[in-house]
Amino acid sequence: MSTALTEVRDPIHGAIPISKDELTVLDHPLLQRLRYIKQLGFSDLSFPGATHNRYLHSVGAMHLAGRAFDAIFEGTGGDTLIPAERRAELRRLVRLAALLHDVGHAPFSHATEFAMPAVGLLDVPAYRARADLYPPERQASHEDYTIKIITDSTLSPSLEQITGTPALAVAGLVDPRLQVEPEWYLSNGIDWRPLLQQLISSELDVDRMDYLARDSHFAGVHYGIFDVGWLMNHLSHHLVGDRAFLALEARAIYAFDDFLIARYHMFLMVYFHHRSVGYEEMLKRYFNDGGDGYELPHRVEDYVRYDDVHMTSHLRASDNEWARRIVERREYKLLLERHGDPQDVDLRSVESRLEEAGIPIISTASKGVLSKYFAKRKNAEAVGQGSLPLGEGVVQEDDSGPSPIYVLGAPYRGAGQLRATELEESTDLFSRYDRQLLFNRIYVPLECLEEAGNLVSDLV
Repeated sequence: MSTALTEVRDPIHGAIPISKDELTVLDHPLLQRLRYIKQLGFSDLSFPGATHNRYLHSVGAMHLAGRAFDAIFEGTGGDTLIPAERRAELRRLVRLAALLHDVGHAPFSHATEFAMPAVGLLDVPAYRARADLYPPERQASHEDYTIKIITDSTLSPSLEQITGTPALAVAGLVDPRLQVEPEWYLSNGIDWRPLLQQLISSELDVDRMDYLARDSHFAGVHYGIFDVGWLMNHLSHHLVGDRAFLALEARAIYAFDDFLIARYHMFLMVYFHHRSVGYEEMLKRYFNDGGDGYELPHRVEDYVRYDDVHMTSHLRASDNEWARRIVERREYKLLLERHGDPQDVDLRSVESRLEEAGIPIISTASKGVLSKYFAKRKNAEAVGQGSLPLGEGVVQEDDSGPSPIYVLGAPYRGAGQLRATELEESTDLFSRYDRQLLFNRIYVPLECLEEAGNLVSDLV
């Protein structure tokens, strides 16, 4: 890697060194755009400090990717596992993948993804051979924009010059389903792609490690605090045949439990906060009304202009009721919230009574799960055993679900050979929190709040 040219001063990680090559990517307009997209969308309306942006999160994720890579490979006994030059090449790939993992986010982060075009309009070259995995009629997500930007934009030549490989090699660490050349990730006959990809997106990825600490800091809460240093220092690898997977030393399993719970609590207390959820629903209703013709462009070079400022300016110029409510901060107020199992959150009787009385309502439903990766692996296993049909409710990353993470531990003190078990076998948190936690809410206009409360008081 090039000698560090500069450093970014980060309130979470301190001084982050940036190489000359990485600075070229950081300065590209498609990445600079992330400076103007808030990390948490509407959350700053409830947590005023949460105005941090996707740009600094991306830099932080890149920094942690480098730290994680070094923690895994620096203690391997010199060049035995991966020669130094090859190690530098793979390290460069994983840092760039972490830097670019969020480059496709839309204005207000996740809140405007429903304004994205169909995947087919994006025309991602890497998708063409696998229409079964990337159906062109499906609505695009920020992940699709990310792959398009990495592999088929004015940024792509810079990535190819820096890495000495096609830009698809970077994208292959962001999306494990992409068809890539295996040699891009090989060293000493071992395929390191599964492990490197898991550093970018898995149950123990650098994306989560950065955003939990960062969001907690700026929101002014403690729910997302965990021991990142201890986790980093106990990352390792595990070989299954000629493929390498991410591993965690057993002595750090309780730190992992804390990390998992921290994310769960952040969703319950911050990411699903009733006010930001309410604003997202108002924005969705604005688009359902036509959005005054607002569409996110399928040409990524035009996408550069689409950020929070662009979206806010569009809303301010609109006479639509929902747009006016958003920009004037005249939100619908929370009337009622229930959370728990499906039978505990049924609010249909409340909705019916309010609708009969002519009171406008917004109803929302949110689902909190401890681990989406654990759920996907369970689904994949069930499909393999024939107990679940492919289709609705089954999310597959490939034919076997997400790659496993292993826990390495000796069966007794002094044992030379470490035993490897899959992560979900080493902690009972997955089984203890296996069910979804549902949040159902009803909102009404402020001027109707008292009347609505009186009207349904006997139902709640």
